[in-house]
Amino acid sequence: MRRFRNQPGSNSVYLIAMKQTKIYKFGIAVFATLLLTILPAVALAQGAVDPQLGRRVRHELVTLPYYGVFDNLAYSINGGSVTLYGEVVRPTTRSDAERRVKRIAGVKSVVNNIKVLPLSRFDDQIRAATFRSIANMGGLHRYLRGTNPSIHIVVDRGHVTLEGVVSGEGDRTLAYHAANRVPGVFSVRNNLRVEGSEAR
Repeated sequence: MRRFRNQPGSNSVYLIAMKQTKIYKFGIAVFATLLLTILPAVALAQGAVDPQLGRRVRHELVTLPYYGVFDNLAYSINGGSVTLYGEVVRPTTRSDAERRVKRIAGVKSVVNNIKVLPLSRFDDQIRAATFRSIANMGGLHRYLRGTNPSIHIVVDRGHVTLEGVVSGEGDRTLAYHAANRVPGVFSVRNNLRVEGSEAR
């Protein structure tokens, strides 16, 4: 078996190489630690959303002066950008909604996709008749009370859409039948949600 003898200077070269390796490993460890510390903070900052923003947007919408049972407003939030959508009877409700939301702290931009329903005496008659039909059906009148009723009736060229929240599946079905029996209604879309079935 051949044995290798230490040559002059071999120990110093080995020690230098080991020292450089330790420094390299230490550098990698420090970099990895900093990376793991910084990345979560960056991700948190990018995904941070004011939990109260949605509540403030909703409050501004439901307290609009002419927002009523024949209008329907909704919104979505992406960071500081708010998108408004839905249907309203008055053009001023559309513009007022955008103006109010724009002034909320934390809102950077507003996309207004709210549709103004066309003027129509026929649709006005359908609105009134559908309101009466639902109000007279099995205690559903309680959903039509107040400045911000639980059921909203949207009528567009004879087509009825029910929006909002009811307390049970039975009331949801009753509201659909009440709207569907109104003379002159072309179709009824039932978008009513049962309370507690989904979170906003």
